[in-house]
Amino acid sequence: MERTGPTVRFSGLLAAATAAVLAAGALVATAPAAGAADVDLARNGGFESGLDGWSCTAASGAAVSTPVHGGTKALKATPAGSDKAKCSQSVTVKPNSSYTLSAWVQGSYVYLGASGTGTTDVSTWTQSSGAWKQLTTTFRTGPSTTSVSVYTHGWYGTPAHYVDDLTLVGPGGDPVVIPAVPAGLKTTAITSSSVALSWNAVSGASGYNVYRGGTKVATATGPSATVTGLTPSTAYSFQVSATNAAGESAKSAAVTATTTAGGGGGDTKLPARALVGYLHSSFANGSGYTRMADVPDSWDVINLAFGEPTSVTSGDIRFSLCPVAECPNVESEAEFKAAIKAKQAAGKKVLISIGGQNGQVQLASTAARDAFVTSVSKIIDTYGLDGLDIDFEGHSLSLNTGDTDFRSPTSPVIVNLISAVKSLKAKYGSDFVLTMAPETFFVQLGYQFYGSGPWGGQDPRAGAYLPVIHALRDDLTLLHVQDYNSGPIMGLDNQYHTMGGADFHIAMTDMLLAGFPVAGDTTKVFPGLRPDQVAIGLPASTQAGNGHTTPAEVNKALNCLIKKTDCGSYQTRGTWSDLRGLMTWSINWDRFNNWEFSRNFDAYFGN
Repeated sequence: MERTGPTVRFSGLLAAATAAVLAAGALVATAPAAGAADVDLARNGGFESGLDGWSCTAASGAAVSTPVHGGTKALKATPAGSDKAKCSQSVTVKPNSSYTLSAWVQGSYVYLGASGTGTTDVSTWTQSSGAWKQLTTTFRTGPSTTSVSVYTHGWYGTPAHYVDDLTLVGPGGDPVVIPAVPAGLKTTAITSSSVALSWNAVSGASGYNVYRGGTKVATATGPSATVTGLTPSTAYSFQVSATNAAGESAKSAAVTATTTAGGGGGDTKLPARALVGYLHSSFANGSGYTRMADVPDSWDVINLAFGEPTSVTSGDIRFSLCPVAECPNVESEAEFKAAIKAKQAAGKKVLISIGGQNGQVQLASTAARDAFVTSVSKIIDTYGLDGLDIDFEGHSLSLNTGDTDFRSPTSPVIVNLISAVKSLKAKYGSDFVLTMAPETFFVQLGYQFYGSGPWGGQDPRAGAYLPVIHALRDDLTLLHVQDYNSGPIMGLDNQYHTMGGADFHIAMTDMLLAGFPVAGDTTKVFPGLRPDQVAIGLPASTQAGNGHTTPAEVNKALNCLIKKTDCGSYQTRGTWSDLRGLMTWSINWDRFNNWEFSRNFDAYFGN
């Protein structure tokens, strides 16, 4: 949460990703060319039969009669919003074989590539304004690769591009047969609400179905998956099957797992639909100061902003009311404490929020960890609070080089924060309310990038909240990621989503609930949270932060996630009917905006 403008953190990370892509292009340039006896395996590569054989995102692709490079038709594809207008097809190939992919293209930015090669996936691009240019790349398949995906796409914000005479030349693949039954099914992680599974990869499989008690509950493209939405202390039976174009194998032998009892994270007596807001208690800004007693009953969780450290690395957190010189209408300490008790008597929860944009907290030592526990406990006891909100931003959390597994972190700032929060939870018991408000950079970006990456050079803060959330998931009451002040983020549909509309909130929230492989590694899957542990974080007004979403778009997002209606182009991985609610920055800005945010919440849920 911010007192001033947003901070941009994407440039260094994207530059590193671009360097990695360029390095990959240098590698594939040395692959051997296809043999003379090879054949063209692409189906309808000249688009003479329209889009037969091709799958295009959204409504971006169409066969047109002009311009064309050869024949009478070509592909016209138009990027829109976060959709790059990708068109692809799956082609059967032989293992350990060389292929040449080529196409004629025209447009501002046009890409040609192949994925699922089993070795190094390839991609090449060109700028071709007003003239046809040929793109060509080569690759070699892996020892068990029997199919690859070939694709073209444009780039965000560019006009329509054209593709024609696409070929994939190489040895033809064997007829596709139904894959074998997966073996080696086992559990890799169990929580109170989820079970993570893995199994041996099956040659020739393009995907897998996961069954719970005989009912399909999940699909996966790799040999691992996480089943979420489970009940604590309950035994479940799981099986998995392999699929490809020929059909589905029989189910594997079953494995059983019993979920843990949980740590009371959901036992905090919150309403089924909760509205969370931050109250500017220690400072003012353009929104003005709002007294605790004047906070409307709409707000179920009130986060006091902010507790801040005496120095970045001290761990010593302090909180005090806004000075009279800055907030002339501030109440006295006694009035503030009395108003908190009145809110609690009405069933509301009042928490101390630690951090914010200016409150950098790095628990790099055990001394800082212990100071954090002592000082936060003093604030909670002094004001009679219900718990803690972690709003670490900026450089508070980062991953040391070599810390690559969110399930077993080694970076001191991560390990010490987890330990400190567990100590507070143990001290105050099961009614202790724990919430977190990370930015998308620290959570959903972890689907693509985690820490400094396998080659180094990435921003070490990417995905850095994931180990904290995972370690504390059974103690966590609410996670409300800030769906604002964010760059474009890739969702589970492998498309980039941009803040400000329903689509962004749908895609970002679905990731939290369905789970996702971290940095694309299917052996390291972040398990989804329970829907009752998740709220959507939004700014209350256009002045509160970049990415303000109108009430109509907020309602669309809620309809999609809770009812699976109004979803637009993004299809959720489940129907999350128990989604807890909404969070906003802030109560003060909502008051400034004539309570538009909270009134819309009340109207939608019938409060």
